[in-house]
Amino acid sequence: MDFLSFLGENVHTFLMHTGFANFTVGHLIMIVIGVFLIYLAISKELEPLILIPIGFGILIGNIPFNELGLQMGIYEDGSVLNTLYQGVAKGWYPALIFLGIGAVTDFSALISNPKLMLIGAAAQFGIFGAYILAILLGFEPNQAGAIGIIGGADGPASVFLSSKLAPNLVGAVAVSAYIYVALIPVIQPIIMRLLTTEKERVIRIKAPRAVSQTEKIMFPIIGLLLTCLLVPAALPLLGMLFFGNILRESGVTRKFAETARGPLIDIVSILLGVTIGAATQANYFFKISTLKIFLIGIVSFIFATAMGILLVKFFNLFLKQESKLNPLIGSAGIAALPGAARISQAMAQKFDPKNHLQMHAWGPNLAGLIGSAIAAGILWEFLG
Repeated sequence: MDFLSFLGENVHTFLMHTGFANFTVGHLIMIVIGVFLIYLAISKELEPLILIPIGFGILIGNIPFNELGLQMGIYEDGSVLNTLYQGVAKGWYPALIFLGIGAVTDFSALISNPKLMLIGAAAQFGIFGAYILAILLGFEPNQAGAIGIIGGADGPASVFLSSKLAPNLVGAVAVSAYIYVALIPVIQPIIMRLLTTEKERVIRIKAPRAVSQTEKIMFPIIGLLLTCLLVPAALPLLGMLFFGNILRESGVTRKFAETARGPLIDIVSILLGVTIGAATQANYFFKISTLKIFLIGIVSFIFATAMGILLVKFFNLFLKQESKLNPLIGSAGIAALPGAARISQAMAQKFDPKNHLQMHAWGPNLAGLIGSAIAAGILWEFLG
């Protein structure tokens, strides 16, 4: 073999191993989606801490390569990406994120007004509505359970449950859940306007009672026992949530609390976002079933938001005038913390700049977080 033939064969081999030679329309579409998510995060400031890691992860996961036995892909055992992805596949990342959420969260709004728990519970109807819709669209029961959790707008819970019930759907379920969380400022105000009157939007809720430090310390202990004795499968998420909260409230583990709500949750959120983005390889992700999941996600998200608002309106039928609740806090019943509570505040101040709802919206928002974890546990118990 002469030198030119040898060189030509090597050049040909090199070219066949490039991403350009293995590029498909599916890869192109996924890369466009990844770039679009990054654009939304930077230009529109829509949840950049979520969309930038996921968007860039989509780019990483959709660089096509020839099978060389180099163990590069996220689905190849032993690869770097696969090792990082185990935090998703085994449920480590969601549990650690719940630990960080607990360490940063003040449950006073929920402790001072326990009936707000019912608003968060009402929003969980979106989960079970999504489950029924997924069954009707042809998904297996375990897949429908994994998809249904999108209705709670709880990204970590969505990742956790889908990794247990339908590992092949983790990418689609997680990306759908996180995208709808990021789109809360776009979607929820429309529903809030449709379901409330101007008179309802300016209702001022009386200030909550002061909560003692003893109550704050007892809440995570009692909360853990009540929820996890009822639904033991919720323990990986709620156990870490309440543990993080007692680190915060005890007053003697400040260093641990600061680590959990700072460096730990930041690192885990980065790894979670990048790996679920990378899990959207075109040959695994670009399917009709993915489009169905995104459709179910938006329907369940709208339904969950509406149920929270309508339950507050129902409460108001029986409450005295001075005790009525502003229905705008009902939209915060989903688990998207703290974005949903902020939207309740922003909408209220459009109609009354001096109306401060965020402290009240925190109650349903926290109840939604707990409720979504309980719902995930129930679905795991019955379908796992």
